Amino acid sequence: MRKHKSSLSEATSYRELGEFWDAHDLSDFWGKTKTASFEVDIEAEVTYYAVDKTLSEKLQAIAQKRGVTADTLINLWVQEKLQKLRAS
Repeated sequence: MRKHKSSLSEATSYRELGEFWDAHDLSDFWGKTKTASFEVDIEAEVTYYAVDKTLSEKLQAIAQKRGVTADTLINLWVQEKLQKLRAS
């Protein structure tokens, strides 16, 4: 969390922020809110595949040695394999 306080709750931590909103209702502060705009990429998608536990443990160990997540390592390896298959 940023070092300065949350504008409505004056919370200085996520815990304080959560406690504040557990005890208050947004409708009590609606006049103090600001319009926000943001983009959502609804086309992004993640697909999960089952991996044998032993393979997963080995994969996580290799990923950790390389300083990347297991997800990143898997994606890199699959991408390399697909490039090789296209080339042949």
